[in-house]
Amino acid sequence: MSALHPGSRPEASVAPVPSAPAPAPGAEQPDSRPRSGTRWAGWIPVAAAVALALLMLGHSLVPNEPGNIGSLLETFLPWLGLAVPALLALAALRRSAKAALAVLLPALVWTSMFGGMFLDKTGSGGDLTVISHNIDADNRDPRGTARTLAASGADVIALQEMSRSAETYTEELAAAYPHHSVQGTVGIWSRYPLRDAQPVMIMPWVRAMRATVDTPRGPLALYSAHLASVRVHPASGFGTGRRNDAADKLAEAVRAEPLPRVMVVGDFNGTTDDRALAGVVAGMRSAQSEAGAGLGLSWPASFPLVRIDQILVKGLTPVSAWTLPRTGSDHLPVAASVRL
Repeated sequence: MSALHPGSRPEASVAPVPSAPAPAPGAEQPDSRPRSGTRWAGWIPVAAAVALALLMLGHSLVPNEPGNIGSLLETFLPWLGLAVPALLALAALRRSAKAALAVLLPALVWTSMFGGMFLDKTGSGGDLTVISHNIDADNRDPRGTARTLAASGADVIALQEMSRSAETYTEELAAAYPHHSVQGTVGIWSRYPLRDAQPVMIMPWVRAMRATVDTPRGPLALYSAHLASVRVHPASGFGTGRRNDAADKLAEAVRAEPLPRVMVVGDFNGTTDDRALAGVVAGMRSAQSEAGAGLGLSWPASFPLVRIDQILVKGLTPVSAWTLPRTGSDHLPVAASVRL
């Protein structure tokens, strides 16, 4: 043993670190590879993004049975775009680059289908301005609604669902619109002469009419229609049978119209994307799609979700289209200016 020098300290001894025991022969080795469930979970947002894109592109291929699900899908088709940020958030949560890249697919599809609607395509001028409004049979302020419409400065006003209030509207609109015709629950008021006004029997009771408007630039065939309401039932689904029958009858009348300039307005209880309204939309141009800014949603007035109030034209050029502020109705008035 060596002697200790003054001031020196003994060296500290380091305890040996015990080594891990060797696995027993035949013991199962731990698996460091990711589990298969974890691997496949990363593809869920990718598959959802592709499915969403295909659903939007192929919405017309979705069968209407059972429950008219195809029509229901097409009624709310633009709202499928809300799934895009949700999928993007899921991709970020999973930190998946491939999922984020896949979300671009439905985003591009939605933009190609509806992005153009958000461009401001409104122009100035126009030879004729028309307003269409479902005034709501339960409207508590029909006089105020009539005054709002009269103050708009439109040349022609077409009204629907006016069962108990025709006299009120006639009184309020008479000064600015000396020419008018009421057929059943629909009516037309005009600054210009009307002739050949008659009902169009799309249902057992009168909910549509046709009249010739003698504008300064020539005659125009104007149809004002209120198609049957639709209902959503948990058991039967999206009930559209009566509406679809009414749409077919209206389409037949419009196809038989002899005048070259035609305008079809009203509450269609459906969007122009709905396949059931294809007969009415065929050969017509949507004023909102061609000359509006945004989707022009019109119902419900408190928080519009869909555009079921339409202004369609043939032989005319839409110049601008818009919705008016809320009245006492559950629908917003829709308006358009056209070049004759």
